[in-house]
Amino acid sequence: QVQVVESGGGLVQAGGSVRLSCKASGFDFGAYTMGWFRLVPGKEREGVACINWNGGDTYYGDSVKGQFIISRDNAKNTVYLQMNNLKPEDTATYYCVADGILYGSPSIACMQPQGDKLWGQGTQVTVSS
Repeated sequence: QVQVVESGGGLVQAGGSVRLSCKASGFDFGAYTMGWFRLVPGKEREGVACINWNGGDTYYGDSVKGQFIISRDNAKNTVYLQMNNLKPEDTATYYCVADGILYGSPSIACMQPQGDKLWGQGTQVTVSS
């Protein structure tokens, strides 16, 4: 089955850290850019972080630069999002996404939420003040 499944969300206090994981299956994980988007009701989807097929190139949204770190383990078909120094405004549903372009650019993948992408079901992260 072709899918990506997130885990690791929850409730955390401001200033705390959370690591999200995304396990992929059913496709050649190591050939695709992976990313994390977040959605807050009433706002547009935001490309938070994306990483290219071998981890050698990353993109971060301006709002999370220096705060979040994306990484991947191709042997485990898993991509991670380390979220540090969390703020209440980071509260959102976080989605793991597999870009649909073979060996695609992480910046393009993150800046274009539309298009051929495989989305997970999302995991909620709530940051309390």
